[in-house]
Amino acid sequence: MKMTFRWYGEGNDSVTLKQIKQIPGMTGLMGVLDQYAAGEVWPSDVIKDYVDHVHEAGLEVEVIESVNVHEDIKLGKPSRDEYIENYKQTIRNLAEHGIKVIVYNFMPVFDWLRTDMARENDDGSTALYYDEAEIKDMTPQDIVERTAAKSGGYTLPGWEKDRLAELDQVLKEYEDVDGEKLLENYKYFLEQIVPVCEEAGVRMAVHPDDPAWPVFGIPRIAHSVEQFDRILDLVDSPANSLCLCTGSLGSNPDNDIPAAIRHFGERDRIACLHVRNIKYLGERRFREAAHLSSDGNLDMYEIIKAIYETTPDVYIRPDHGRMIWDEKARAGYGLYDRALGATYINGLWEAIAKNDGEKHAKAY
Repeated sequence: MKMTFRWYGEGNDSVTLKQIKQIPGMTGLMGVLDQYAAGEVWPSDVIKDYVDHVHEAGLEVEVIESVNVHEDIKLGKPSRDEYIENYKQTIRNLAEHGIKVIVYNFMPVFDWLRTDMARENDDGSTALYYDEAEIKDMTPQDIVERTAAKSGGYTLPGWEKDRLAELDQVLKEYEDVDGEKLLENYKYFLEQIVPVCEEAGVRMAVHPDDPAWPVFGIPRIAHSVEQFDRILDLVDSPANSLCLCTGSLGSNPDNDIPAAIRHFGERDRIACLHVRNIKYLGERRFREAAHLSSDGNLDMYEIIKAIYETTPDVYIRPDHGRMIWDEKARAGYGLYDRALGATYINGLWEAIAKNDGEKHAKAY
């Protein structure tokens, strides 16, 4: 296991590289360059500067997140070929500077969706929260405005202004796209980029839909084991793999997360994991919880054990944390609770390894 931390870059994150380096067992980052619009090429020199800066802090960066897929690709428009060529060049540029895994998603219009960015918990902490009943009384535009108002001035992954600037028009275009058509367009995309990935030594890691069901009538095709099996079979290559997010997939209690990890881990198709906990509060209603199993409904021991037994060399990061100890930070991406999560995951790993005779004891 390689323990990593998401970092948005100097001047764009309340957390510093020095602080990340001080978290026990932390080896590197799942990095982000969110200044580029979907469809733009990420320049090689900018990637180099980012990577060099991280290395100077004594950390690795072998995983990059949020290389967004342009909506024209998902919609299957004639202009998609231009954007796919740009995506290929970004893959090559990232590989040139040591990137081995690229995390992305194929969610139309919205990425992850919450109805409250800072719902107060009984202990006074705040956390990301979702209630489907609230969605029914809101328009997509309402969600965009509420999310922006609660962002604390920070950009949020999947909520970049360029992606949402023409929201009404994009939503209208999806009226003629169902799940099968979206999957067909996805296959076209993968058939173009996977050979480039294989040549460059990069694995694409698709992130699950979040939450794990369709919203606003927009098709979503990546929120169950069966759907991910179909995605992996579109182009059967290790370069077409998963970023298995326990909280996203786990937002639907019908998804057995340890079983999903074993299923895809045994196929060697998990390139990285986001690990977090979920507390179910009712039908399609949940809050994000502390990593401790008893604070939510996901069994973190069984999750880490499944990772240990089927994909022990994988990249992991503690995902969205609560806001605790009066911290002010990007929603879900403060320092303190994610650092606690990393330490908790490392503790589970050490205990499982020692019970197994320390076969995979090292968290690199």
